[in-house]
Amino acid sequence: MSLDGFSLAPLVKELDQSLAGGRIDKIFQPNKNIVMIWIRQPGTTYRLHIDVNGEHPHIKLSRQALENPDVPPVFCMVLRKHLEDGRISSIVQHNLDRILVLTIDIRGQGGIIVSKQLMIEIMGKHSNIILTEDNQVIDAIHRIGSDISRIRHIFPGKPYLLPPGQDKLNILNTSIADFVTYLKNTQSGALAKALIAAGQGLGPVTAKEILWRAGLPQDIGVAALDNADLESLASAIQSLIAPLRTNQIAPTVITDSHQRLLGMAAFSIEYLEHLENNQIHRFTTMSDAVDFASKLSIKYTPPAKDILKKLVIHELNKLEKKLLILTTELEQANQAEECRKFADILMTNLSISFPGTDKITLPDIYSDDPSQNQISIAVDPELSLLDNAKYYYARYNKLKRAQSSLTHQVKQTQGEIQYLFSIEIGLDTADNSSDILDIRGELIASGYIKQSKKQRPPTRQSRPLKISTSDGLEILIGKNNVQNDEITFKTAQLNDIWLHVKDFPGSHVVIRNSKQSLSDDVLYLAAQFAAFFSKAKMSAKVPVDYTKRRNVKKPSGSKPGFVTYSAQKTLYITPDHQLIEQILKEQEKG
Repeated sequence: MSLDGFSLAPLVKELDQSLAGGRIDKIFQPNKNIVMIWIRQPGTTYRLHIDVNGEHPHIKLSRQALENPDVPPVFCMVLRKHLEDGRISSIVQHNLDRILVLTIDIRGQGGIIVSKQLMIEIMGKHSNIILTEDNQVIDAIHRIGSDISRIRHIFPGKPYLLPPGQDKLNILNTSIADFVTYLKNTQSGALAKALIAAGQGLGPVTAKEILWRAGLPQDIGVAALDNADLESLASAIQSLIAPLRTNQIAPTVITDSHQRLLGMAAFSIEYLEHLENNQIHRFTTMSDAVDFASKLSIKYTPPAKDILKKLVIHELNKLEKKLLILTTELEQANQAEECRKFADILMTNLSISFPGTDKITLPDIYSDDPSQNQISIAVDPELSLLDNAKYYYARYNKLKRAQSSLTHQVKQTQGEIQYLFSIEIGLDTADNSSDILDIRGELIASGYIKQSKKQRPPTRQSRPLKISTSDGLEILIGKNNVQNDEITFKTAQLNDIWLHVKDFPGSHVVIRNSKQSLSDDVLYLAAQFAAFFSKAKMSAKVPVDYTKRRNVKKPSGSKPGFVTYSAQKTLYITPDHQLIEQILKEQEKG
């Protein structure tokens, strides 16, 4: 959910006031949808974050710097070539559309100032960032050729054309009476949709808010409006426009009880605020509101993480199918004793006359119950009783051999599944390329991925999470199996406290410098992290084992992250997601 053009207007003003006159210092492109521009102003540096992903495109001033690829994409190189060291002349909005024009002045050859425009189109799946000069496209983050659109081509050397316009009125520049008359005379159907169709920059949130403030039903049609309704409608529109014209905005984000985004606007969203379980978040700037909402809506996932996640899920599906087959075969193999029993009974009755049927009833020599001393045995009528007995003995021997093999295979497959669950948890936790490269290397070593012959560019070494407690202690959390082994067997001292969720894959957690007496609060916090970073994070009363590091051993030849431990005690923890996420946010800021 992105801002509509109406609520985008005050955000553009904020950006212009903060960035106009600033010098472009650095340009990064963390992924195929995001461009970050560092703009230096006297005494401070701003990070302009532009995201044109189709789900939630947005623009904001960000306090967070995303990790950047070692090799910048082509579009990033183009932006650096044309815009670095340029000065922001202005940031304006095209009418009330979701189109921003960022003008940059560059000192060209002979000292002549050349102006270039960064066209930022925040329009759902059609969002784009386009660099232009003299209305000619230099390049775009998403090129659009004739194979994608027959109407509008975005390609180097092509003229830049604005997206196809519609006959809409700008409600900031049009009298309300004229707008209401236009609406009544040109629109039909549901009023909410009619408002969107008639007014530039009006989206669903603004349209529903106008209806709420006018006291009109959300499903009312244009044809049903009488004069009193039209007056109420004009009054409601005025209540939104007047503060915006004087820049008296109230940036608001509404979420449900699960922190899912319901609405975002430059005004109080009264039609959502009155609902009991909805949560209201107020901000002083639109940029802060967008920043908050964007973190609720999406989480940046590196492409390599997606690829590994799909691989792990695919392998887990294969292993679970394999386990089902092996378990079924083992159940059949466990019938070995019954085959030997049938064979023994047949052998003791070889002297009787065999009627040549497919089933024979004989005395059960293994029964201690006189009332149940007969047993029916399936036989092959084409064979003698002796040959049928030999068949059951042969089947018994085959099933006994299979029992041992299948039991081993079932245990091995269950171990592989648990191991891949631990990889999956590591991927959920991974937030940079170093963590992902660790996991990829582990999957290569385990044979799930073939080693690439191409030499990979160097990356920063990944690090486990470190949390400092109020007692001056340090809690380490492994984000993947490589880090789990590192903190447990390389970093931790023998008397440090080691924690792990019981009977579930999860992170190793270590409390460092624990020679002093350990407070219950620190132990509880470490157990919270162990439960949160585990397969049981959505459960209640999760058992978390803790012991001294000296009691943790790694069996020879075992997979990364696998350990055995003893002398443990157990805490029962219900993961407090809000507490952990707040600590992680503070850690990120620090």
